[in-house]
Amino acid sequence: MESALNPPERSRRTSVESTIMSAADDFLRIAADFQLGSLETEMPHSLTTDLSRLAHENLPEALRLMREVDVLALKRFENAREGLTALATAIRDTFAAGKRVYLCGCGATGRLSLSLEIFCRQGVLPWPREDSVRAFMAGGDLALIKAIETFEDHPEYGARQLEELGFEDGDLLISPTEGGETPWVIGATERATELSSTPPWFLYCNPDDVLCRAAERSRRVLENPRIKKLNLAVGPMAISGSTRMQSSTVLEAAIGFALLHAQNPAQAFDEVKNLQKLVEAHDGQFLAPFIERESALYSQNGHLMYDGGPFGITVVTDTTERAPTFSLAAFEKQDDPHAPLSWCHFYLPDAPDALTAWQRLLGREPRTLEWSEVRHLAGANVLRCYDMSQNVAAIRQRRLGGIEQPVFTLRGGAGRIEWHLSDHHHIETLGAPLFHTHLMLKMWINIHSTLVMGRMGRYLDNLMTYVKPSNNKLIDRAARYVRLLAEKRSGILPPYDTTIQALFAEREVMQIGEPIVLKTLNRLLREDITAS
Repeated sequence: MESALNPPERSRRTSVESTIMSAADDFLRIAADFQLGSLETEMPHSLTTDLSRLAHENLPEALRLMREVDVLALKRFENAREGLTALATAIRDTFAAGKRVYLCGCGATGRLSLSLEIFCRQGVLPWPREDSVRAFMAGGDLALIKAIETFEDHPEYGARQLEELGFEDGDLLISPTEGGETPWVIGATERATELSSTPPWFLYCNPDDVLCRAAERSRRVLENPRIKKLNLAVGPMAISGSTRMQSSTVLEAAIGFALLHAQNPAQAFDEVKNLQKLVEAHDGQFLAPFIERESALYSQNGHLMYDGGPFGITVVTDTTERAPTFSLAAFEKQDDPHAPLSWCHFYLPDAPDALTAWQRLLGREPRTLEWSEVRHLAGANVLRCYDMSQNVAAIRQRRLGGIEQPVFTLRGGAGRIEWHLSDHHHIETLGAPLFHTHLMLKMWINIHSTLVMGRMGRYLDNLMTYVKPSNNKLIDRAARYVRLLAEKRSGILPPYDTTIQALFAEREVMQIGEPIVLKTLNRLLREDITAS
């Protein structure tokens, strides 16, 4: 039996290890710009430190706590009265001048931006004339259903997408960013100050002083007199760092309320109290059997289809965001027969083909990026391979050997949401306008998917142990969670650089569905390198 690698194999392994360490060193050189653990949006919430256990053992209590986190966030939203009125006034003045409002974001804020444009096109929110509200997100429309996190680190991409969409003098850019430090959003916002005499608005969810200390790029924006700011800090998320939840809810609500009352800006803030009353009046306990049924399906290696009906954009947003948040297989690319099947897949059962499905979901032709350097990630040919039409259910069923996929169906309209999954059926009556109904559905389906993932072991306590470290911010987040857990396990806080090196080594061999945080933690403990 050979006791050593042969020379070619030894050389290959040395080369791979050298490449991994080089990548880790490259990150460590810029790590100070992305060490964001001091931000409220990155901190663990004190109410949900036992959430992973409660998701298994006490669903009513888990549901109660998650609703309480939403209520607390909305109460802090009350601090935004003056800013919300001023934002609605800026929108009114832009429309009055015959100009457009642009919305942009990255990841969850990109999806909420596209959602708001779609709501305008559907009449859920008013708009004065055709195409007066335009939204775009990092990576183009494809990123709505396929996370393209690498775009987040490129401010020049944000600026370029803004220009290509036709932004001009007099137009208003509204830039929501949960943390307030996303380079792509900052790039678009700073470019807007150069292209338009109308100041852009920058919306964010962390205290100014903390944000300025954490990231120089954020300080640059907050101190720029040509940029209007709206601070919507709402505290930690129910799942640490999962800004798809409370932060994106408040950001979507703020911009939506400003659009809703652009002709009467003083009325925009009234909607904050209306939404708070809605959340307080509905406890969401009806979700428990749906959570149990969906998690049981996945536990038995089953798969699911989601049909959002009139709530399509809100449902597709949540089902998409499960993949990057919990390191699940994303919606599959249909020209790749070997792509792993996502646990759930959103579709429009009345759409005959992929392009029609995109058109119906967006209310317009899809916008893609045809730049030579990113066409392979976000171009039109790639987008057409992501099918949300009636065909995808049949394709998935064939790949599953004919095994049936249950359909989770949502129906209803203003003030009414009907939930259907297998033999579970529930109607929740709200007595609310359609936009508020979408917001309530967003909060409920976020809670639903989070507790399903908790029952599937996709986080520990309230830490995202399956976070996918695919951009600089998420690399730092994963390393932070590794260090927190290592200190709990061993009593020793491992050095940051050692943790990063172990994380990059594990990332190189990580498979879809593996917990990068736990794998890195085990590597540190196994190799006994937690000490300085």
